[in-house]
Parts: sequence; C-alpha cells; structure tokens
Amino acid sequence: MEKAFKNLVKSEFPYLCGSKLLLAVSGGVDSVVLAHLCHDSKLDFSIAHCNFNLRGEESDGDESFVVDLADSLEVEVYTQSFDTQKYAESKGVSIQMAARELRYEWFEELSGSVHFDYTLTAHHANDNLETFLINLIRGTGPEGLTGIKRENNEVIRPLLNFSREEIENFAREKHFKWREDSTNASDKYMRNKIRHQIVPVMQEINPQLLEGFAKTQEHLRESLDLVEDYISLLYPKIVEKDLYGYSIDVEFLKKVPNPKQILYQLLKSFGFNEWNDVYDLLKAQSGKVVYSDSHRLIKDRKKLLLTERKEKSLNKEYHIEEDESLVMIPNLGTLHITEVEKMGRFSRRCIYVPKQKIKYPLVIRKWKKGDFFYPFGMNGKKKLSDFFKDEKFSLPQKENTWILCSGKDILWIIDHRADNRFAVKSSDSKIIKICVG
Repeated sequence: MEKAFKNLVKSEFPYLCGSKLLLAVSGGVDSVVLAHLCHDSKLDFSIAHCNFNLRGEESDGDESFVVDLADSLEVEVYTQSFDTQKYAESKGVSIQMAARELRYEWFEELSGSVHFDYTLTAHHANDNLETFLINLIRGTGPEGLTGIKRENNEVIRPLLNFSREEIENFAREKHFKWREDSTNASDKYMRNKIRHQIVPVMQEINPQLLEGFAKTQEHLRESLDLVEDYISLLYPKIVEKDLYGYSIDVEFLKKVPNPKQILYQLLKSFGFNEWNDVYDLLKAQSGKVVYSDSHRLIKDRKKLLLTERKEKSLNKEYHIEEDESLVMIPNLGTLHITEVEKMGRFSRRCIYVPKQKIKYPLVIRKWKKGDFFYPFGMNGKKKLSDFFKDEKFSLPQKENTWILCSGKDILWIIDHRADNRFAVKSSDSKIIKICVG
C-alpha cells in the first residue's frame, strides 16, 4: 500500500509535494495510516484533531493519542475542543451534521491563519459506498449518487482508491497503534447500520463490489457531464431573463425529451424540495405557485416565472462548484463560466481570470460593510464604499450590487470592475472566461 500511495501522489496529486498540508486525524485506523503514509512519503504536513466531547474520557483519550502520534512523527499538532451537543441543538441539526460543520469550519479557519495549502482527510472507498447508499435511501438527484469527491476545493481525499480492508491490513502489517471509536459498533446511526448489515450482504453477492461501484460512479459522472452540455445548448431556447427573475417556456419544454429532468437541472440550485409539485406546474392552471425557502415558481399561462422571495433574500449567497458552467442568479442574470485558450475583449459583463488562482466554490453575494478590493488597473486596494462613492452610486444601486468572490477575496464587482489580483499574465496557461448575461 505504501508504494501504491506514493505512485498515486506522484500521478494524481503531484501538487501535494512541496505544499503545506493539514492532515485531519481522529485517531482511528484510517487517519493514522494516512499520517504514516504522508510521513513516509516525506510530505510537509501538520496534524489537526477535533475533540467533539461526545464520549467523555474516551474523547479525551483520542486527543492524547493523536498528540503522542504527532510527537512520534515529529510534526506539529493542532487540537480544538467543541461543545457539539450544544451546537447541534442551537442549529437544529443532527450530531453528525454538527460535527461535520464544526470540523470543516475549523479546518478552514486554521488553513487561513496558518496558511496551509490543502487539507487531507482519510475517507476511503467504503466511506464512498456508504455515502452513496445513504443518499440513495434518503432520495437524491444524480449528483448525490456520484459520491465523495477526491478533490473539493482545498480538501483532498487521497485514500478514496483504497478499501477499509486494505487500510486495516496495512496497519496490522506495520504494527501501527490506533483508537477504536466505541460508537462505531452501534447500529444507532444509519451509516453504521449500512456498514454492518447491508454492505456485507452486497459483498457476499459480489466480492468485487467496490471495484464495480467505482466504475458505476465514473459512468455517472460522465453522464452528468453530458447532461450539463445538453442543458447549456437548450438553455437559451427555454429560459429568458426578465426584470424580476426568469421565465421558462413551458410549451417548448414539453416538446423536448425528458422535460422533468431538464426542469430539475435548471432549478436544482434554488432550494426546491417538492419536485412532484414543481413538475405538476407544467400542466397546472395559471396562478399555481410552488415555494422553496428562497424562491417561488409561478405558473403564468404558457410560462413558469421564477422569482426570489424578497423576505428571504437578505444576505443570500450563491455557491458555484468547479464543475458548474452555467448558473442562474435571480435579479442578476446567468453566469457562464468556460475555459478558453486566450483572452478576448474585457467588458463590464465579461472578465478573464487565471484558472490556478480560483478557489472553489465561488461565491456570489451582496456587498458588506468593510469589503475591499484591488481595482483592475490600480496597485492599491479600495473599500467598496469608497468605490461606490466615486462612481456616484445611488442607494438602490448599492443595494443591488453583486460581487463574485474566490475564497475570501473579491474577484469581480459584477457589471462594474474586476480585481487586479486576478489579472491574467503572459505566464498563465489556463484562462477562465466569466460572463453574466
């Protein structure tokens, strides 16, 4: 496994060599093995451990174990203690979701303050299969069946090619020590029930389950790429931007194959959950409305009108993942993101940026007090409030100005000015074109 890991880093993750890495270590066998593999591969990493305080002395024992592991590997260790139960109650989420949110928020803060390039987690092939089955049981769109991403912004999961069995066998062979989480033996949680009761039966039916599952997910991802391309071609024939949002041509939509799936792809980023109600609008009488938390979809004669619910619009953000090339933003327009070979003409509605400088997910939001950027063509930074003043913006103009952010940096004041930090240089080989229309 050690050789396979080194070859994987060399072929799939060469940028990890020479980067400053933050490694999430719980104390379990998966993360312990990843720590040893990174150490043996001479990667530059530090360890981060979260104490969620859910198992009393056992949680504290995990923390002590990880601190000792870091000491034995001669790497720096960061620990953080959370009141996970209190957080879950205050947010109205499950303990698992609370732990996930706390963990990744802390990793992001730590990476920003200590300047780590990437965060590594020890998710493996079995985790991926379990996540797939959880999403399948709960109900999901095609995206939910593609599993855990190997690369998601600055979070890298280099063990996704390896099974739990391979990892545990390697740990025993090397006589590594690790901690067992007592809750892993309980079927109280859905993931454990799937792990203990469902997956073994599937593997009994097909001993090569993980290999076949990996192929299936690859086919799913390829199919989703085709869907994205198809939607991009149909989009200008179906959707129009108007003053209040978007209008969707119902009559045209009914004539194309699989209108339900096209409608889902067009509207999936707007928070709708009752998809049968959404589909029923295609044949509903005028005036019928379906709501999401942030939007409403209205049947109006031969069109569907998509508008933002104004009472929900305050501080609204839209997140754009790396694989999205077309995103509809109410009251702004449609963002088109494409990779091009060379720059074209800049305009207020179209900019070009180096691909390697972009951090996903991109975020579109309204401006906030204290925001600043580096205006294109200038060396210094400027507060957005000063920019608005110089440009003689009225209050409504300021309230309706959107900005595009890469990480915590403003990339573009949409429709007005790009940021100089994202200017394309002659040495940039990959260029992204971002237009709104």
